[in-house]
Amino acid sequence: MTEQMFETVLVANRGEIAVRVIRTLRSMGVRSVAVYSDADAGARHVREADTAVRIGPAAASESYLSVERLLRAAARTGAQAVHPGYGFLAENAGFARACAEAGLVFIGPPADAIALMGDKIRAKETVKAAGVPVVPGSSGSGLTDEELAEAAREIGVPVLLKPSAGGGGKGMRLVRDASLLADEIAAARREARASFGDDTLLVERWIDRPRHIEIQVLADGHGGVVHLGERECSLQRRHQKIIEEAPSVLLDEGTRAAMGEAAVQAARSCGYRGAGTVEFIVPGNDPSSYYFMEMNTRLQVEHPVTELVTGIDLVEWQLRVAAGEPLAFGQDDVRLTGHAVEARICAEDPARGFLPSGGTVLRLREPQGDGVRTDSGLSEGTEVGSLYDPMLSKVIAYGPDRATALRRLRAALAETVTLGVQTNAGFLRRLLAHPAVVSGDMDTGLVEREAEGLVPAGVPVEVYEAAAAVRLEALRPRGDGWTDPFSVPDGWRMGGTPKPAAFHLRVTDPVEHTPRGAHTVTGDRVAVTLDGVRHTFHRAADWIGRDGDAWHVRDHDPVAASLTRAGQGGADSLTAPMPGTVTVVKVAVGDEVAAGQSLLVVEAMKMEHVISAPHAGTVTELDVAPGTTVAMDQVLAVIAPVEEETA
Repeated sequence: MTEQMFETVLVANRGEIAVRVIRTLRSMGVRSVAVYSDADAGARHVREADTAVRIGPAAASESYLSVERLLRAAARTGAQAVHPGYGFLAENAGFARACAEAGLVFIGPPADAIALMGDKIRAKETVKAAGVPVVPGSSGSGLTDEELAEAAREIGVPVLLKPSAGGGGKGMRLVRDASLLADEIAAARREARASFGDDTLLVERWIDRPRHIEIQVLADGHGGVVHLGERECSLQRRHQKIIEEAPSVLLDEGTRAAMGEAAVQAARSCGYRGAGTVEFIVPGNDPSSYYFMEMNTRLQVEHPVTELVTGIDLVEWQLRVAAGEPLAFGQDDVRLTGHAVEARICAEDPARGFLPSGGTVLRLREPQGDGVRTDSGLSEGTEVGSLYDPMLSKVIAYGPDRATALRRLRAALAETVTLGVQTNAGFLRRLLAHPAVVSGDMDTGLVEREAEGLVPAGVPVEVYEAAAAVRLEALRPRGDGWTDPFSVPDGWRMGGTPKPAAFHLRVTDPVEHTPRGAHTVTGDRVAVTLDGVRHTFHRAADWIGRDGDAWHVRDHDPVAASLTRAGQGGADSLTAPMPGTVTVVKVAVGDEVAAGQSLLVVEAMKMEHVISAPHAGTVTELDVAPGTTVAMDQVLAVIAPVEEETA
C-alpha cells in the first residue's frame, strides 16, 4: 500500500461483481461504498460493504445508470475513486469524464480510450493501423439499413451484424439468408438502442466454426503494458460466453506470444491504462490466423481464471494503476501455471428454451474448497427479478492440469443448490462432460448444436417420487396422543381394498403420481429409493433439486385447471413465456393475423422474446401495452381462430 492509495472507493455496480470488488478493497484496507436501487435494498453487496447509499428506484435508468445519482453518492460518502465493475456504466466514456470533472478517479482507462474502443468501427481502423489483423467487414460509421445490407451482400453471407457500441453479445445477429437482412438489421438496431442507447451497426464476415480467444492486458500510466496470457471463450450461447478457461488448448507458445504482442499493440494504440481485454476470432483449423474483434475497456466477467493461473489480483492492480503506481512486474515475470475453468450461473430455464427465470432464492449452497472459488451476489431470500442481467454467480475451478480443473468444476456444479430460481447449473455440468469439451475440440457454435441433447427430455420419475414423499410426510399426524384414523394417509376405504395415496403434480405437464418406494424426509433433504437405487434431493417449499438441476413441482388441480383454460380461451391464448416487460405491441383488438405472425415482444434480463400468432384468426382480447410488466404465464392476448366455411 502506498501513501497515494485511496481511502474510500465507491463501487458503481451490483451483484457478484460488486461483492468481488468489495472483497479486494477489504483486503487492501480500503473502505467500500455500495450503491443500490430499491430492488436491491437487501442485497448481499449492500450488506458486505462498509457503507451503502440508495440511488433510486428499481429501474436501472433511474439508479445504476444515473451518473448524477452515482456522483452524488460518492460526494456524500467521501469517496475518492469509483470502480464501475462491468456492465452498466463500466464502458461509458461520459461517466469516466464526469468522474474526473467531479474530482473522482475513475478506476478504468481514460475516457478517450473508452470512446475509441467502444466504437467498434473506429477501433478496427485504429488497431489495423497499428499492425493488428482485423476481420473483413463494412467500413465507415452511421451506415443506413440499405448500406449495411449492401455491405453484407458484398461480403457474402453468412455475416454477423454487430452494434458499434456495447458488447456482451447484445444486438448481435448471425444472418445466413440474405432475404432476412432487413428484418435482422431492424431487430439488431432495436436491441442495440435498448441496451446501449446507440443503434449504430457494422457488419463483418462470419467465420464458420471459429474459436473465441481473448488476451488480458494490464497497462500503467508510466508506459508499462503487459499481457497475462489468453482465455478460451468459445463455449457460447446466443453470442454470450457461458464457460471460459485459461490457458487455451488451441495455442502453442509461439502463437500465444504473437497474439499477446498484438494485444499489447492494440492497448498502446489507444493510450490504454488499467485492465482490459483484446478479443480475437481464430479459425479453429488455423490458429496462426487470428483477427481482432474488439477491445473491452473494463474488467471481464471471466477475469478469475486469469487470476488463478497467474496469481495476480486484477482488481488490486486496477486500483494500484488508478492510484498512479507503475506495474511491479514485466512481461518476462508473467507465468501461467496450471489450468482454470469458469462457469456462469444464470437465471434461465434450459427446459424452456433458456428463457429468463425469476423468483426468491429459498435454498442456497455455493461450492468452495480446494481448487474451487465461487463469486456470487446471492444469499437466501434474494429476489431475482427481470430488470437486470441474468447472471447470478460464477463457479471457478483450478487444477494442475485441464482434466483436473474440469473434473473439479463438474463436481462443484453438482454441489450447487439454488432453489426458488431456475438456473443453468445442471446444463453447464453436462456441457463440461461433452466429449468435444473434454478433448478441447470446441468452437463458438458447439453449444447451439449440442444444446438439445444436454437438456433432459422430461422430468425423471424420481423427482415426482420425492415431491410426493414430501407431501405424504406432511399429511402424517404429529404428536403422541390419540390419532384420528381418518387423518392417516394409508388409503383405507370402507368395505374396500385400500387405495394408495396419489398426488396430482405438475412441473410442465400434469401427472398423477402414487409413491411406490421407500423414502426419508429430513430437514431440507429427501431421499427416495426406486428399483433399488437411492436418489437424494435438496428441497425447499415446492422445489426439488440435485446435481445442479432443480424442478418446481407444484400441486395440480385438474378441475380448476380445466375451468381456467376455458375462461382464458385455451389454445387461443397467448401467454408470457417469462416474467418481463412488454416492449412492442404490433396489433390491436379486431386485427386479423396470420399463423406465425409476430404480434408482441416481451423483454426480460436484456433478452427479447417474440410472441407469434398460434394460428390465423382475429385478435379478440389484448390485455397489455408497451411498458406493461407481466408475470410468467400471464395472458397477453387472445386470437379467435378463423371459422372454416362449410359447404
